[in-house]
Amino acid sequence: MAKLKVTLTRSVIGRPETQRKTVKSLGLHKMHSSNVLPDDPSTRGQIFKVKHLVTVEEIAD
Repeated sequence: MAKLKVTLTRSVIGRPETQRKTVKSLGLHKMHSSNVLPDDPSTRGQIFKVKHLVTVEEIAD
């Protein structure tokens, strides 16, 4: 199964609370922090919600 490396590239300051909680649930805390997550539909949905705040890279196993 492929994995996704998600990096927070824009600040959550001034963003709606739902977007802040989504970023936190992705395991991202500070600017330029990264997390490797499984590539599944729920993760893709979370990334889609905050796609303007993050960058995503695919990592092969």
